Amino acid sequence: MRTSAAPWQEATAGIPGPVAVVDLESFEANARDLLARAQGTPVRVASKSLRVRALIDKALASPGFAGVMAFSLAEALWLVEQGVRDVLLGYPSVDRRALSSLVSDTRAREQITLMVDDVAQVALVERAITRAGSPDGPPVQVCLDVDAGLRFGPVHVGPRRSPVHDVADAVALARAVERTGRLRVRGVMFYEGQVAGVNEAGVRGPVVRAMKRASMAQLAQRRPAVVGALQAELGRALLVNGGGSGSVAETVADPTVTEVTAGSGLYCPTLFDHYRAFTPRPAAYFGLDVVRHPTRHIATLFGGGYPASGPAGSDRLPAPLSGGAYLSTEGAGEVQTPLRYRSEVPAIGDRVWFRHAKAGEMMERFDVVHLVRGGRIEETVPTYRGESRTFG
Repeated sequence: MRTSAAPWQEATAGIPGPVAVVDLESFEANARDLLARAQGTPVRVASKSLRVRALIDKALASPGFAGVMAFSLAEALWLVEQGVRDVLLGYPSVDRRALSSLVSDTRAREQITLMVDDVAQVALVERAITRAGSPDGPPVQVCLDVDAGLRFGPVHVGPRRSPVHDVADAVALARAVERTGRLRVRGVMFYEGQVAGVNEAGVRGPVVRAMKRASMAQLAQRRPAVVGALQAELGRALLVNGGGSGSVAETVADPTVTEVTAGSGLYCPTLFDHYRAFTPRPAAYFGLDVVRHPTRHIATLFGGGYPASGPAGSDRLPAPLSGGAYLSTEGAGEVQTPLRYRSEVPAIGDRVWFRHAKAGEMMERFDVVHLVRGGRIEETVPTYRGESRTFG
């Protein structure tokens, strides 16, 4: 894992900070690793974990990656306009404007699959079709989001996502979808976030690993039961999506699964540093410039207030590569970030490099990202933000 000075330091020296880079050699190695762990199962690219269209395209150009999981319907519509095919929504949408655009566009209806876990979401799509004048076109495709959390009686471990948990819940929702005559169930998703998105660091590591084993064992029974019941009810095979970057190998071990989703594993942010399932190769970095020295042991950087989402804690802060430590009274600042050093302090004008705690969230802070290979910039491309696209 790279912790020393960035080899692209000289190539980016003339670019004002804050500056973002993606190391293409690491990105490509991570892509190969994901495909190897998928063992021939198609890998769907999670767009929220990249938020750079050029890098989404780069991943999709590798045989083995197929389709995109988008986090917003407006984003999905935009990606289809740009030529992306087979976009699966990872989350339900209540964006009435975007739903109207979807139902009125034959190509969008062919290429986009909505995510639902409630009849109220189904009703919103129906109303959008009616309000659009019931335009001709293929049925609106939907995927059922089934809770993949670990349950012991009333105890639930995992993301609080779908209320659909068992065979009865899934079949009832599928019937409600098919009854409309204008929507069609294309597939079912089980996102085991408590396995894919929880690292195994520190003293809690053994407990986390035991929880992950129990989760996958329970899901190995429940997932085939739900999928089998749905396919019997509908009379056709279904897309079955699961997994995340941290659980690819475990997810594809279930023959019920037809595809896995991954995205963060292409950048490998700090929250992926303590997984035992694979060796992360950090690929995404940002650099901040030293602008002042309030004391002999503190260097203050311009920018840097980029904490990751999730429960607040030190593991959500960007990690400096230079050995500096945050001040407990300031942390990562909105405009300036002071770091305390025990020995050599970076000079004013020097650049300090960081890794973000999560993947795509970093790109919301930058208009462009420099794609580097070794010590040179190979290409500079816009982020979603740089293309004036923000989706929440």
